[in-house]
Amino acid sequence: MSLMSDVRKDFPFFQHNPNVVYFDSTATSLKPQIVIDAISHYYSHLGANIHRGIYDLSEKATEAFEATRRIVATFLNADEKEIIFTRGTTESINLLSYTLGEQIINEGDEIVVTMMEHHANFVTWQQLAKRRKAIFSVVLVDNNGDIDMTDLKKKISSKTKIFACAYVSNVTGIINPMQEIIKAVKTINPSINIVIDAAQAAPHIKIDVRALDCDFLAFSAHKMCGPTGVGVLYGKSTRLKDLQPFMYGGDMIAQVTVQDSTFQESPYRFEAGTPHISGVIAFKEALKYLEQVSFEAIEQHEAMLFDLLNVGLKKEFGDQLMILGEHSKNKRVAVASMYIQGTHPHDLADILNSDNMCVRAGHHCAMPLHTFFNIPASTRASLYFYNTEQEVSQFVSSFTKAVKMFL
Repeated sequence: MSLMSDVRKDFPFFQHNPNVVYFDSTATSLKPQIVIDAISHYYSHLGANIHRGIYDLSEKATEAFEATRRIVATFLNADEKEIIFTRGTTESINLLSYTLGEQIINEGDEIVVTMMEHHANFVTWQQLAKRRKAIFSVVLVDNNGDIDMTDLKKKISSKTKIFACAYVSNVTGIINPMQEIIKAVKTINPSINIVIDAAQAAPHIKIDVRALDCDFLAFSAHKMCGPTGVGVLYGKSTRLKDLQPFMYGGDMIAQVTVQDSTFQESPYRFEAGTPHISGVIAFKEALKYLEQVSFEAIEQHEAMLFDLLNVGLKKEFGDQLMILGEHSKNKRVAVASMYIQGTHPHDLADILNSDNMCVRAGHHCAMPLHTFFNIPASTRASLYFYNTEQEVSQFVSSFTKAVKMFL
């Protein structure tokens, strides 16, 4: 499948919004028709709940639901029993906090995160540390926005029980060298639990959890052409077997008596209640679609778009424009969080909206990173494989016009 104009026909958004430039895919991606159709098909043709029915429609719904688990497992190079469905990355990380965290973190233990984390992978562990009277440490980034490997090695110790790290920053778009980071951390502490926030990685690059050797990894469907309200938590089987559930209800129990209850094995013990059935079923269509496009092609197209954007903006503004993480030594996805002294990101985004440009302004749920860069907020343009060179040119023109209203 070719990119740009060819894939755009698969997304009804562009038919209904032909003059809109959508540069907010880091917040949520657009959905292809095949995903929308899968949601509709469940409600119009199946409609039944899963796992609990012995009639045909329930069994068909269950098979369609579990087929997604198998496809996600293949996507990650994992076992299907290691795939837990949640409502999103945020819930996946919180699930770990209230299972793994409450079980293993004691007073004086250490939890380490990095400065670039989304609040979901920062505040969650910060608050766990407060509850358990543990030590919460933050690994610094350098002036380029890259993780400071020297500081990382200083912060990890034999007392560190959990290390949580973003695979890709939602602010800078930097792709962290995860294998190198994980190897460095496990060399210091082989028993540490490594939690990877892959919300911004899964839409753009191939992920192999076996090659990474991470213990847990979380991402969301809606950022990769899937429905909202669906998330994935991968957990290494050796880790999951010792975790107790933190949500109780239907479908996760094995036996209930007046005296006590026992629970199913993973992943079902972590999936209490009726899930987002249609969303999970439709998510497999999104994964199949992305595989058809190919992640290699997605990476190449995004790199080309980011180069065009960077060159165009720098030609207009030079060093006056700060693109966070622009000098990183690592690869990146097509995200540009921008700041120009004398302008306010929210004002720029509002003016861009009048030109039908969809961007995001603020701290992007990453206040510590913006504080590090000594700026209050940024204007973020985030692109995906369905964006085009023409849209980049339009954006550069509109952004330039907006900035010149202030300077």
